[in-house]
Formats: sequence, C-alpha cells, structure tokens
Amino acid sequence: MNSRCASSDRPGSQAGVALVVALLVFAICAAVLVALQRDFDLSYRRALNSFVSEQSWAYLRGAEDLASLALKLDYDADLASETARDDLNEIWAQQATPYALDEGGWMFGSLTDLQGRFNLNSLGDPPATTTVTYSPAQETFIRLLQALDAVEIDQFTAIAITEAVADWIDADDEPRLNGAESAYYVSRQPSYRPANRPMMSVSELLAVAAVTPDIYQALRPVVTVWPQQPAAINIHTAPRPVLRALNVYGNLQPLSPGEGDSLVQLRQDGGFASLEEFLQLPIFSGDSSAGIATLLTESSSYFLLASRVEIADREQRLYSVLRRQARDIDVLQRINASLYDMPSPPAKSSP
Repeated sequence: MNSRCASSDRPGSQAGVALVVALLVFAICAAVLVALQRDFDLSYRRALNSFVSEQSWAYLRGAEDLASLALKLDYDADLASETARDDLNEIWAQQATPYALDEGGWMFGSLTDLQGRFNLNSLGDPPATTTVTYSPAQETFIRLLQALDAVEIDQFTAIAITEAVADWIDADDEPRLNGAESAYYVSRQPSYRPANRPMMSVSELLAVAAVTPDIYQALRPVVTVWPQQPAAINIHTAPRPVLRALNVYGNLQPLSPGEGDSLVQLRQDGGFASLEEFLQLPIFSGDSSAGIATLLTESSSYFLLASRVEIADREQRLYSVLRRQARDIDVLQRINASLYDMPSPPAKSSP
C-alpha cells in the first residue's frame, strides 16, 4: 500500500496533472478571447455604421440647404426681371455634378418641379356643373393615362382608373359608374377600405382598383400628391405625357405623339412666351380651351429634392418635398427610403 502511494506522488504524475490544468486554462482563455474579439468586432461595426449613418444624414441635410439656396437665387432672379416664371433653363433645374466629399465619398442631388406633374388629389373635385360628366382635372387624367409611353391604356380603362382614384379620394362611400368604394375593396384578399381622403403618397395608387403594377410604374414619374390642395400645372416644366394630356375641354383623347413632340421641341427652341401664347397654339384653338386654362400656370412653389450620399461603400438616400414661399423654403416631407426613382447619376469625375 505504501508503494502505491509513493508511486502516485512521483514527479511525473504531478507534471501530467499540471499539463492538463494548463491546457484547460488555455482553452478557457482562448474561448474568452474569441468571444471578446467577436463582441469587439460587432461593437466596432455598429459604431462605424452609426457614425457613417450620422455623417451621411448630415450631408443629406446639407444637400437640402444647397437646394434651398438655389431656389432662393431663382426667386431673386425672377424678382429682378419682374417675371414670375420657372422653367427648365433655370439654375435649380440644371443637372448637378457629383460633389466629392472629404472622406472620399460622393454626394448627388437633383431638383424636380412637382408642379410639372399631374396632382392626383385634384381628381376628387366634382364637375362644375351637372351638364358635364368630368371635371377638367378628371378629363386631363383620362388623357394622361392614354398618353403614357411605357404602357398602352384604352379610354375605357383610363375612365375606370380615373373614377376609382376619385372614389378613393372623396369623402363619401358611393361608387361612381366605373369607380370603386368599400363594397369592392372589402371583397378582396386581404380586404381593406378606401382612404376617403386626399392621397398622402403616390404609392397609394397600388391599392386603387384597376391600377396594375405596370400602370403604377408608368405613372409614378409624372404624378404627385403635393401640394395637398392641388396647384396648377407648370407648362414650362411638364414632361411630354403631361403636355399630351392638355387637350381641349370635352375631348377625352390626348394630343398625338407628334403634337406632344412638337410642344417639347417648341419649348426647347425658345420656350413659351406666356400662358396666353401657349393657349393660342392651333392645337388649343376654340372656346373650350378655357377649361384647361384653369389648370395651368407658369411658376411653381413645390419641388422634390432627390439626394444620395456614398461613403465607405455605404449608400443613403433622402427625398425631400420643398415648398417655396417668396424666399422662405420649408421642408414638408422627408422620406429616407426608395419610394421614388432616383435618376442615374452622371459619371464620377474629379472636381
């Protein structure tokens, strides 16, 4: 028995136990270090993402300031020339070059005249008299749907969409002849109800009866919901489909593609001297042109700023609705999401 005890106390056995303990301690330390390294990397990435996000947001707010400055300079120029006019030759409408940032990133931005687009909230207004079926705005939208380049829409479908949008906006629950109210929407899967108020976003069109995703994508660049109380369409900034929709009152057919091209070319060559001259063009001849005259203007107060920042291989976008009242610029809405199409930026170049 004494010999067995003596053998267990030999130095070799003690060294083996110490080695096992040392390996166990090493394994525990390695596991702790790996966990600490993982936590450190995660914390570092979170801190970096937060820093880059805050930095990007600061630059995007700076883009708003630059856009506001451009709109103020334009107002001052109009005031000096005593001409209240906004067109595509002015400073705010020019294609901005990419702006190189000190951190090695880039900032892009562009301003769009929202009053060059058709305002969907104008469709809720009823006709002025009971002797006509549609209001001037509703007729214009019927023509606009038929004038879209990306999709082909017949007049019957255009009327159905127009009446469905009008039902979506108006306060009552009585459907128009070709429209849709609660009885239609609650039967869908999933069921829902119409807003029965002015639209807050163009994306609401996707919920309206008869509006397909293709129709929505074609409409999105040429329609708006700002201002909430619809303002007139600026003839100097309206895109080709909107110009084609400006036919005489009582005609549900849009201007022909050739007539639309001629209006765009005429505007590029020298522009329209005035709204009166615009309405005197042969395609608008006749007393019925007074119907669309109430929908048109030459100046704008509402603009969309689409800005984007690229820093450290990260991208952040901001869409801002700006309202100009004299030299005061207000931001009515900010959308930090891709709800609008961002124009493709020009090639990067050194400043």
